[in-house]
Amino acid sequence: MKNIVGVKFKKEGKIYSFHAADLKLELDDFVLVNTENGPAIGSVVTEVHAVTEEQLAGNLKNVIRAATDDDLRTCEKNRVQEREALQYCARRIAERQLPMKTIEVECLFDKSKMVFYFTAETRVDFRELVKDLVQKFRTRIELRQIGARQEARIIKGLGVCGREVCCATLLHNLDRVSVKMAKEQNMSLNPEKISGLCGRLMCCLGFEYDGYAEMKKDMPKCGKLVQTPEGRGKVIRQNALQGEVVVYLEAGKEATFKTKDVQRVTDCGRSPACAGGADNTPSGAGEAPSRGRGPAGSQKGSRK
Repeated sequence: MKNIVGVKFKKEGKIYSFHAADLKLELDDFVLVNTENGPAIGSVVTEVHAVTEEQLAGNLKNVIRAATDDDLRTCEKNRVQEREALQYCARRIAERQLPMKTIEVECLFDKSKMVFYFTAETRVDFRELVKDLVQKFRTRIELRQIGARQEARIIKGLGVCGREVCCATLLHNLDRVSVKMAKEQNMSLNPEKISGLCGRLMCCLGFEYDGYAEMKKDMPKCGKLVQTPEGRGKVIRQNALQGEVVVYLEAGKEATFKTKDVQRVTDCGRSPACAGGADNTPSGAGEAPSRGRGPAGSQKGSRK
């Protein structure tokens, strides 16, 4: 068994697991941890808990110590340098007229490397830009291209709902979002209504998809015949949040019913019980005769 703690390096980032050993850590504590890129400062977001060896990842890193005041000061100096580097890089891009835009700069805790995140529509030859950055900051430089969704996550902003975009708040991973998810939630397929700040399908469609699918699994689909307390009709709309369906009745009017008050009507036109009832069709009726066989199954005479 090992003591594991969850750590975040950014508010909108993923949660990473680290071996806490015997350290006494509490939520929101800052810690210095080992990573693949060297030491880094993060905040504790889960309580320390014991995990068996079989459940642990093979590349589990350790928590070095709780962050000291000197560690936090170093971290703050790095943030200042990141802002300066972002401005300097933007100026060099403009001077060299490169078709790219710098979004964020990340300086490692020990200043062994700086990572510049950028967006671009096409491939960019930034070799001369890298030389400028190395000459200026005297450290290893990495330029990393990101997509529109990652850009929106970093820059942040308000969505059509009036709240801060989901990718920058409650979502840890940017999972795939499809048009099917919008259809399942009865959303208009107008691109302006289902697209986020990034121009891609809104992340909330994927986040809420499983909930809608669960609520609608027992609801009759649109276009299906149902039996209601007011007679038969066809389902024309669903309201998953309210657990209701709107039915166009044979009487020529629309009515709203709770899902539990309607009963599906099968293709035979009777209640669903007929689907599992006895089949009154005579044996052999409706079956096509086998080709090349007589009434008694005898072989027909061969053609001479």
